[in-house]
Amino acid sequence: MPKTTKILLTDDHQLIIEGILSYLNGIENLDIVTTNSCDDAYAKIKVALVDEPFDILFTDLSFDNTDNSSKIDSGENLIKTLRSENIDIKVGVLTGHSETNRIFNVIRNLEPSAYLLKGKCNTNELNFAIQKMLAGEIYYTHEIHQKLLKRALVEIQMDDVAIQILKELPNHPKISNLEGVVKKEDGSFLKIRSIENKLAKLRTDLQANNNTDLVLKAKELGILD
Repeated sequence: MPKTTKILLTDDHQLIIEGILSYLNGIENLDIVTTNSCDDAYAKIKVALVDEPFDILFTDLSFDNTDNSSKIDSGENLIKTLRSENIDIKVGVLTGHSETNRIFNVIRNLEPSAYLLKGKCNTNELNFAIQKMLAGEIYYTHEIHQKLLKRALVEIQMDDVAIQILKELPNHPKISNLEGVVKKEDGSFLKIRSIENKLAKLRTDLQANNNTDLVLKAKELGILD
């Protein structure tokens, strides 16, 4: 008889939980427990360690139901807490957050076994993700994978001059003001024509309509804070 996989599903919206449950209930051999807060999720995981530990945690990232009494106020902090205590549980992010910068930071810093988007997953994808996680593999939904790939490609194209220009751009009303500000590797200043050429290439690489849009795209990709 196949082993039952014990899953903890954490989300602050009960309707979302019920929707995800409708998909998970279509998968065999799952024992699913739900909770609406990170504190409760942590408590359930700790209690279960004594007898029947959870195999997988699916958690959202943002929780709107936290207050000053909450010890763990986000999915990120829940994952960090579990990691800091070396609790053996596979973690999957199941969220509505699809901002490239947040995705990049969560995956780089927390290394979840899966990253799926609420409202865009179904029984088949959840089942596939669960099987991958149980096998010790990684699964990111297609949209997340594409965003990470684009972020990596853009990062490869970024050099120190490009970063300087993007950081200084919001501080100067005219492009000509960047002359005498942006430096090359040898310490000399970049001429205005070179700055304009670099900006044109950056707009093309980041598919930006103008310089304002370029800065926004750079922030969305996590290139700028």
